[in-house]
Amino acid sequence: MTGHRPSLHRLALAGVSLMVLTGAAAAQQSGVTLETLSVEGAGRSGGVVAAPGARAPETARGPVDGYVATRSATATKTDTPIIRTPQSISVIGAQQIEAQRSQTVAEALRYTPGVYANQFGPDTRLDWFLIRGFSATETGLFRDGLQLFQTAFANFRIDPFGAERIEVLRGPAATLFGGSPVGGLINIVSKRPTAEPLHYLELGGGSFNQRYAAFDLGGPADDSGHWFYRLTGRLQNSDAQVRFAPEDRYYIAPSFTYKPDGATTFTVLTSFQRDETGGAGQFLPYSGTVRPNASGLRIDRRLNASDPLVDRYTRNQANLGYEFEHHVDDVWTVRQNFRYSFTEVRDSRYVGNGYANAAETELARYGFLTTPHAGLFAVDNQAEARFNDGYFGHTVLMGVDYKRYSLSDNQASTPFPANVPVPSLNILSPRYGQFSSMPVPYRVLNQQLQQIGLYAQDQVALTERLTFLIGGRQDFVTNTIQDKRVLANSTNQDESAFTGRLGLIYNFDNGLAPYVTYGTSFNPTAGADANNQPFKSDRGEQIEVGAKFQPLGWNTLFTVAAFDLVRSNVLTPNPANIFTSLQIGSVRSRGFEASAVANLAEGLNLVASYTIYGLRTIEGTNLDLGKVPVGIPETFASLWADYTIPTGDFKGFGFGGGVNYVGRSFADVANTLTVPEYVTFDAAVHYERDGWRAAVNVQNAGDKRFVASCSSVNACFYGTQRRIIASLGYKW
Repeated sequence: MTGHRPSLHRLALAGVSLMVLTGAAAAQQSGVTLETLSVEGAGRSGGVVAAPGARAPETARGPVDGYVATRSATATKTDTPIIRTPQSISVIGAQQIEAQRSQTVAEALRYTPGVYANQFGPDTRLDWFLIRGFSATETGLFRDGLQLFQTAFANFRIDPFGAERIEVLRGPAATLFGGSPVGGLINIVSKRPTAEPLHYLELGGGSFNQRYAAFDLGGPADDSGHWFYRLTGRLQNSDAQVRFAPEDRYYIAPSFTYKPDGATTFTVLTSFQRDETGGAGQFLPYSGTVRPNASGLRIDRRLNASDPLVDRYTRNQANLGYEFEHHVDDVWTVRQNFRYSFTEVRDSRYVGNGYANAAETELARYGFLTTPHAGLFAVDNQAEARFNDGYFGHTVLMGVDYKRYSLSDNQASTPFPANVPVPSLNILSPRYGQFSSMPVPYRVLNQQLQQIGLYAQDQVALTERLTFLIGGRQDFVTNTIQDKRVLANSTNQDESAFTGRLGLIYNFDNGLAPYVTYGTSFNPTAGADANNQPFKSDRGEQIEVGAKFQPLGWNTLFTVAAFDLVRSNVLTPNPANIFTSLQIGSVRSRGFEASAVANLAEGLNLVASYTIYGLRTIEGTNLDLGKVPVGIPETFASLWADYTIPTGDFKGFGFGGGVNYVGRSFADVANTLTVPEYVTFDAAVHYERDGWRAAVNVQNAGDKRFVASCSSVNACFYGTQRRIIASLGYKW
């Protein structure tokens, strides 16, 4: 335990003690509460939301009116104005997702500061995220405030059509969520039953033989006003970006809400999804993608380096959960959020492994097969109190959450690197239908990870403009791995961790809100070292200084933030054995972010962001010390604008466009091989009238050929090719 944690622990307990000692009795002594001072009536939202397009007040779980969100619960677990939240957060609403015609969550985040998505190109299996230079893919994906933990190819994917909003919290979030990435997390808020009738149908299609149909239906289910429903779904039949691979999806999400009275809400949220695809993870050499190979050639972007007769990926996933909320009185609210998630995957393919000849025209390959399935049980119990102690206003949150993750993992490959039985593939004249021996299992295990956390947080209104946030959490983690191939390699580890957060924000009358925040994090790390000792959880800490600006009378939010973030206990390659890792690494990320989300005039929306940071390994081996981790760009910027004519003969006609810049990254640990920077352009044209909306969207309009990143000299990944999508929707 480091020196700062005991003081944070004492401060967190002091905040809880203040609530207990002053409580409801003090609330009666003053008419001024945090409700009026710092959260402006927030937090009293139920599971039923206004239908999109309705002008009901925004809530943290409801639709965003246009592009500019004003409230969020991801940073605090309480419905709090973003302008009063002392940490960086971005919200992408359903209208922005629709305008940009994002097909994946990763695509929806491409105009968000601090986030580099699709690090490995347009992977058809799952979304990849880097936040402030650190991966958030495995443990940083949340849905409705509950984690979708994923590891060992047992992954989850969320269709953005089912999202009401996508929220990105940058910086440590472990104080409220437990084990999570130090760089931040992504929380997808599901579409919920609506108070007003909602009927929407959409048909579309475009590049790569894509065809899809989507529907979104909701509203009251009875005449008494107690039952509400929503049914959202999307069916897609498409080819992938590489040849001979499908990209099909079947998604449906039924939900309903029961409101017996004005104080109680019970919402059931479910979703079922099947993905059938292939061509994932085209591991291609640096020579022939980033640079011409020995024969002066570049590999075709549509080349399938696997084999259509072997290459197949299927996933079945399901989520069943509920949100319960009850307002006990004017002070207390209790909540329970629960979800059980399940995923089963079969992934069979040939994987590229460099060249097999000196002319670099034959790709070496090995076979890979994995069939994992995983179940995740998560429940979060909360008690929230809003009161005034006679001096300060408080929003106190106390909670206990529990997570149990069970994984059955089976991974196999053909023997490599010597005597690889998989035939090589000629990049000029590929010949498929070449079979090899069956992959041999090298990893067969069961894993169970259990985590229980107790947390407390107090948002203290010290004055009408100055808000102090303090929070602390104690976690207890048990991680058991049963190795079925070699029982002696089975491991069991019990850990406990305390994390904390402090924040201060001041809201000026003109809409300026400077803030400072400090937080710590931890994240359980699966696996063991060469001596079969379980890895410790990685740790992190960050200090962030920033400002938010919401000019009076403007529907706009500007943000800037500077941060210094360190992640410890990072796995680093073992110089003595490349197939093992040492847990001696530490990586620092120092940077600056700026963003603007604005409705500049009627019909005109704008989103802009800029990110720059320095990422360095500050503890490691002679292989990586002082180097930039591979595959991570340190600079990116974006701009998107969309305009719809509000009046006149051309009312309803609109157009938009965007530009994305991504800086260079490195393809090797020694930082001698560079992946160049690139710029891509997006475009859109649309027309709305009498409930109809027709649109054409183009991603990478110039069909820029670029490499998204390389994780090694033999593992480079092409970025998204030009994709044109036409859609026609009708709402009534």
